[in-house]
Amino acid sequence: MKIFFLRYPEGKFKAVTLSYDDGIRDDLKLVEIMNKYSIKGTFNINSAYISSSEKGGHLTEEEIKNNILANGHEIAIHGATHKAAGLVTSKALIQDVLTCRTDLEKRFGILVRGSAYADTGIRNLRPDITYDSIKEVLKDLGVVYARTLGGDNNAFKLPNDWYAWMPTVHNANPNALDYAKSFTELEIPGYNAARYPRLFYLWGHSFEFGRTDKWDYFEQLCETLGNKEDIWYATNIEIYEYVNAYNSLVFSADDTVVYNPTLHTIWFETGLKPYCIKPGETLVIE
Repeated sequence: MKIFFLRYPEGKFKAVTLSYDDGIRDDLKLVEIMNKYSIKGTFNINSAYISSSEKGGHLTEEEIKNNILANGHEIAIHGATHKAAGLVTSKALIQDVLTCRTDLEKRFGILVRGSAYADTGIRNLRPDITYDSIKEVLKDLGVVYARTLGGDNNAFKLPNDWYAWMPTVHNANPNALDYAKSFTELEIPGYNAARYPRLFYLWGHSFEFGRTDKWDYFEQLCETLGNKEDIWYATNIEIYEYVNAYNSLVFSADDTVVYNPTLHTIWFETGLKPYCIKPGETLVIE
C-alpha cells in the first residue's frame, strides 16, 4: 500500500494565508503591505457595516472592489451584524449569515462561501446550542469553511474539520514572528509520518496595527513570510478548494492508477517521487 502526500501547486510543501476581520479602514494599508510581499488573504466582512462614505470607519463597496478583490484577495462572511454563533438562536444565526452572504454576493457579483466566526464564535455556547448545530446551519447555507480562534496551530497543520479551522497564530501573539521564522525554515522531513504539507495561517484585525502604529511589526511578519519561491500564497477559499480537489482524486484498488475528476491540476507525492495530474487525466503511478 502506497502512502500519498498532498503537495500544493508546483509541488510546494508550504503555503501561507491571512485572515482579517470586520472590513475596516486600516485594511487598506494592510492589503498594500500584503501585496508588496505577494501574500494573499481573506477579508471577513460585516455586510451591514459597509460604509457609504470614505469618512466612515468601515470600507466602502468601491474600496473592497478596488483594493481587495482586484488584487486577488477573498472576501468572506463575518455576519451581517457580527453575531456570536454560540450565543444566539439558530434563527438569528441563519438570518445573520444568510443576509451577509446574500448581500456580499449581490454587491460584488461573486460567490461567497467562506466565513470567520464573529465575536466569541464557537468558544462560548449557550446551554441549548451545540457546535454540531452551528455546523449544520453553515452547511445548509452553503458555507464551506469557518475560521475559529482561541489556540495556536503552530504545528502548521491543515484542518481536520473545515468548520473549526484553527489558524496558526493571532498577529498580537508574542510568538507570531518566531512561528513565522520557524515556518520559513521548514524542510520536508525524511520520514513518511511527517511528510504532510504545512500551512502558516495568520489572523487578526488591522486596527491592532493602526491604533498602536505598529505597522512595522506587520511588515516584518510579511517580509519574513513573503516572496518565497518555495511557498504557495493563497486565500482561504483557494486552500479549501485545492485540498478538497486533492481529496477527490480516485485511486485504483492497488494504488497504481489515479484519476482526477476535478477542474484543478493537483500535485502529490508518493515514494519520494512528485506527481502532477491535470483535470480529467488518468495517471499511472510507478
